[in-house]
Order: sequence, then structure tokens, then C-alpha cells
Amino acid sequence: MRALRTALLPVLALIGCTANGDVADGAAAENQAGDASAQAQAQPFQVTPIAEFQEPWAMTFLPGGRQALITEKEGRLKLWTVGGGAIDVSGTPSVAYGGQGGFGDVIVHPDFASNNIVYLSWAEAGDGETRGAAVGRARLVVEGEAARLEDLQVIWRQQPKVTGQGHYAHRLLFSPDGSHLFVSSGDRQKFAPAQDMNANLGKILRLNPDGSVPEDNPFAGQGGVAAQVWTLGHRNPLGIAFAPDGRFWEIEMGPEGGDELNIVIRGRNYGYPIVSNGDHYDGRPIPDHDTRPDFEAPKVTWTPVISPGDMIIYTGELFPQWRGDALVAGLSSEALVHVDLQGDSAREANRWPMGRRIREVEQAPDGSIYLLEDGDGGRLLHLTPAR
Repeated sequence: MRALRTALLPVLALIGCTANGDVADGAAAENQAGDASAQAQAQPFQVTPIAEFQEPWAMTFLPGGRQALITEKEGRLKLWTVGGGAIDVSGTPSVAYGGQGGFGDVIVHPDFASNNIVYLSWAEAGDGETRGAAVGRARLVVEGEAARLEDLQVIWRQQPKVTGQGHYAHRLLFSPDGSHLFVSSGDRQKFAPAQDMNANLGKILRLNPDGSVPEDNPFAGQGGVAAQVWTLGHRNPLGIAFAPDGRFWEIEMGPEGGDELNIVIRGRNYGYPIVSNGDHYDGRPIPDHDTRPDFEAPKVTWTPVISPGDMIIYTGELFPQWRGDALVAGLSSEALVHVDLQGDSAREANRWPMGRRIREVEQAPDGSIYLLEDGDGGRLLHLTPAR
């Protein structure tokens, strides 16, 4: 039997949750059970529910911190005002809603204050029953109580489009200097494309802000979609973030076990589906990372899984004990997970039960933390230091 592998402090067992966050979106499940109450650590924050959304997926604050954009999976984009309500933003793309598909991520251009450009990701329909993720950019126009997107342009697509409704990933991130856009692209539950350089599935891509390919990408000389690739061999990378020291971190869902936290290094292969610290859902084993040292190994793995939905690296002042560390939104684990980062090393330091699946974690400009619960009636939670 595969040995239990986890980098936890005393393990916080999961109550009534599934083996992977894929489950709520249609993949196989395994219930975990345990006594969480005895091991739950005291929360260093107070939680205030402040709004409710339908299947929220992502949020990003606009400069100034008074407003944020929030995506709802079925295809709506909301402009939410701190201390107020939310309005619909018109001009959004048509999305292929279902399973894990729909509206995805939203971020602002590094020069948003002067150009009002936002970036969005979503699942779009193809021929027949095929689908794939897309990334677009548009100008956000806010006039009084109305908001709209103008000049929406698709700048990237998953290739090829395939059947199924899982593992789009489609998280977005700008490099610290604002010169490049990174896109996480899931394997779409098709396994082999993660190693196929004729597909951009199961990869992390590096693009120019207009969607063109930088000439210094590691595989630029191969042309085609291979030129977009920064790293390969990923399964479902749902969190990407830069640390203050410049390291690029990524967190992804493993199969039956083996969620991974990786440092993203130019041109490296992370091994999926050839290696994983989890197994296939049907019980077939996958060789562990340590059997193939030619692949880049994760810094942390989780079995039982936490099912990461998103990740940030905290840089604020309100929680100085977290500065430079990762905060992970846990889906099946229904938790906020704190991972201590020390250079190239990482370990889970804390896990705070939240009582519901957490899809998104976001740092506000004032250093407070916002969480989005997953699913219908997902609440927006505001975390501030405990009194």
C-alpha cells in the first residue's frame, strides 16, 4: 500500500469531505473522517461575512481598494464596492458553463490606473462537444451606477479543445515587473497532453500582455503552442503567485492523493502523469516523484489532499506573521491553509477550518484577507486580526 505522505504539522483530519476538490465537479471521491476539533488551531483572525454570490470563482481589487471585480461561474462579472453592493458588468463573453467550466479568473493590468484594462479567463465551447479555456482582455468602463467591458479581445486559447468539463485551471498572473502574463493551463483530465509539446494543456504559459509569445521563452524555437510553454507536466494548477524574493510558486490538485506545491522554474518538467505522489482514481498506481529525479519534485505534497482552489503569497502589514508565506484556499478540506515558505523550502504551518469549501483567497490593499466560498450562495468573508 502506498505510504501516507504529507508535510503537515499534526494532521488535521478532514470531516465529511471528499478525496479531492475535483469531486464536487464530477470526479471520484473518498470520504475522509477524523476529529478536527481537538487539533484545530486558534484562528488569528476574526471572520465577517459581508456579501453573497452565486458560484463565485475569483476576485481582484481595483487600485485604491474601494472596489473589486468578482466572477460568477455561470458567466456574470460583478463590480463590488466595499461597504456597499454589487452591480453587473455588461459585455462579458459567452461561457461554456458546466462541471468545472464557466467564468474563471480576473486580474487587472499592472497599469490599470491609466489604461483600465482587465484580463479574464473562461471556458468556451468548440466544435461538437469540445471545450477549452480562453483568456481575453478588455477595457473596464464605469459610469455612475453602470459598468461594462469594451473591446474584449481573446488573446489565448487552450489547444486543442477536447471533450469533458474538467481541469481548465486558467489562473492568471503578471510577473512582478508587469512585463509578462502567466496562464496556468490544466490537463483537461486527458493526462498525456501534459507531456505533449503540440498541446498547451497541462502547462504554465508565459505570454506578452497582448498574448504574443516572448522571444526568450524556453521553447520559443520550436514554434507553435510549444513556444508559449514556460513549464510542463502539470495536472490542474489552480494557484500561481510570486513571492517577494522573486520565487514563483504554483499549487495544483493531485489525483487520488498527492496535491503539490512547486517552485516554477523556467523550462522544467514536473512529471505528470508519468509521476505523482498520488494514484489514479481507479486504483492504478502512479510512480512517485522520487523514482524519476529527472523531473522537478514538489516542495510539499498532501495525502489526504487539501484540494487547493487558489493561492496567494501574503505581503501585507495586518498579519506580519504571514509575510512572505502562502495562504491556500482549501476546497474539500474546507479550510484556509497557511504554508511557511523559507527560500526553497516549504511546510504546512497552520490549517483553519472554515466550514465550507473555499474557492478564492485575496489580499486587499489594506492587508486584510478576503475569502470566497465555493458554490451557490458563496459568501464573501472578510478576515481581520483577532481582537
